[in-house]
Amino acid sequence: MSEMLENGAAAASGAGRHEIVRMRHEIRRRTLTVAAVTHVTPKMLRVELTSPELADFDSRSPDDHIKLFFPVEGGEPCMRDYTPRAFNREKHSLTIDFALHEAGPATAWAMNARVGDELHIGGPRGSMVVPDDFDWYLLMADETGLPAIGRRLEELRPGVPVFTVVVVDNPGEAQEIETAADWTPRWLCREEGRDEAATMRRVVQDLALPDGDGYVWIAAEAGIAKSLRSYVLDELRHPPRWMRASGYWSNGEPGAHENLE
Repeated sequence: MSEMLENGAAAASGAGRHEIVRMRHEIRRRTLTVAAVTHVTPKMLRVELTSPELADFDSRSPDDHIKLFFPVEGGEPCMRDYTPRAFNREKHSLTIDFALHEAGPATAWAMNARVGDELHIGGPRGSMVVPDDFDWYLLMADETGLPAIGRRLEELRPGVPVFTVVVVDNPGEAQEIETAADWTPRWLCREEGRDEAATMRRVVQDLALPDGDGYVWIAAEAGIAKSLRSYVLDELRHPPRWMRASGYWSNGEPGAHENLE
């Protein structure tokens, strides 16, 4: 499988089987307005944003990232990477899911967001478009990767087997996601002192993954993501070209994001 770096939609339309296409987007800063705030689960807050400036917004992949700029009293805005959970071009609406965890500018803004508030965003810089032609999909993450998983589940073709292994704080954080795919979810509850990567590996070992070509996606704390990536490559012998792993956050490093592909 080759990877191409192209501009515009033509790249995706001309791709061959299992060909991952990288696309560039024009980087723009936009000002959006909060249209609705709802709880998906007690610790996952969904914020719907709207603006005419979204008319030319482009997001082609479920794990795209945009920069959100949060105000900080007496200082420069704080920047954080977030996944566009959903985008509706006709309605000029963009949905962002916020995992509510440790206190910080992003969590504080989300918890206090009200209809009419403004939020500045930038990007996405680009998209890595994974074709929906694999025989199966395995998606592993903690709650920070759930927005991307949810979007991918909603976009996958009917009947394709997809397995998710997700670590959350408690059973109440398991999400109901509508999908036409043949979805097998595994929800794991976090336990203090337990090796999350080892627990996730054991669950994967028990999965009856189908024959054929699969795509593996990993997003979690950087150390956990690295461990899972090594497991998939070294023990499962999965082709590296058919997987992507990212550290969506890192212990002790606010705002850290690391691509491990």
